Amino acid sequence: MKIGVLKETRPNEKRVAVTPKIAKDLKDKGFDILVEKDAGLASAFDNTAYEQAGAKIVSKDAIFKDSDVVVKINQLDDDEIDQLQNGQVVISMVYHRLQPELVKKIAAKGVSLFSMDAIPRISRAQNMDVLSSQSNLAGYKAVILGADQMTKIFPLMMTAAGTITPAKVLIYGVGVAGLQAIATAKRLGAVVEATDVRPETKEQAESLGAKFISVENDSDDVSEGGYAKEQTAEFLQKQKEAVNKSLFDADLVVTTALVQGAKAPVLIKEDQIKQMKRGAVIVDMAVEKGGNVELSEPDKTVEKYGVTIIGKTNLPSTLATNASELYGKNLYNFITFMADKDHFHYDMDEEITKNTLLAKDGKVLIQE
Repeated sequence: MKIGVLKETRPNEKRVAVTPKIAKDLKDKGFDILVEKDAGLASAFDNTAYEQAGAKIVSKDAIFKDSDVVVKINQLDDDEIDQLQNGQVVISMVYHRLQPELVKKIAAKGVSLFSMDAIPRISRAQNMDVLSSQSNLAGYKAVILGADQMTKIFPLMMTAAGTITPAKVLIYGVGVAGLQAIATAKRLGAVVEATDVRPETKEQAESLGAKFISVENDSDDVSEGGYAKEQTAEFLQKQKEAVNKSLFDADLVVTTALVQGAKAPVLIKEDQIKQMKRGAVIVDMAVEKGGNVELSEPDKTVEKYGVTIIGKTNLPSTLATNASELYGKNLYNFITFMADKDHFHYDMDEEITKNTLLAKDGKVLIQE
């Protein structure tokens, strides 16, 4: 089979789905690799590197004309969907729960569609989990962005002029991104606190040196597939009250809370921001899904009531080389699990296939 690697079209997207190393690995498995010209340049991978790995550099038109499998990181745009050929396989992130109409539109071209963001969070699929690999990098970068905007340093520092106390960092959400944010802030010398609706995350946060702020929840059913479920207004109010003291004392706050298939919960409201310390910084990692912070704006840094609020979308793209390496390895593991060099194995009783295969031969399989 021929695998075609598209150049990303999303604004400010620097990642690429397949790196030269992954192209070579796939080539060694018997696949032919076609790469759209300059697809990897923004990730620091030039055309020559792909050619040396055994890939062929082609035009975008040739990708759609000659490929059996079309791979990308972000969803296909309308022009790309129009160029799909009957019988092709498409693999990308789709976020089908938020836009089922997109699945129908792609399926109408007579193709099979796999969504990389729908990988189930089970042990044997960990090496395919792109949301985890990309969130890991995003959690690191969020702390770095916050540190850049702060008017204080992170670590304790004893000088002849006096002692500088360590910065206080508060992390909302102890998933993959939150855990990496905790680890990064701790490495930089901050005092870190964290909170999450899922009680099972307490041990994970504390293992990295963070103080966990517990909030009593009347429901045991607070997570699904590794993600937090949408919570009641009553619980969110309890969480707000429990965390406020730490929030008002924090120098940096990083919010990472997402709910699968739904808008991100608002965790910090305007009345709370008014009571935060002047000079504090908030990084809203959920801004692309509606935001955890009431006053955050996508791809803008704004100052409200003396607090700087950073709403940066697509944080993994700001670390494009590493992000592409990790996504590419996830994709390699997925493809080699799902297919051999000649064809895909559509085992509909297998959990990874059931979760990720949204359409087969033009027929929509999942509508959520």
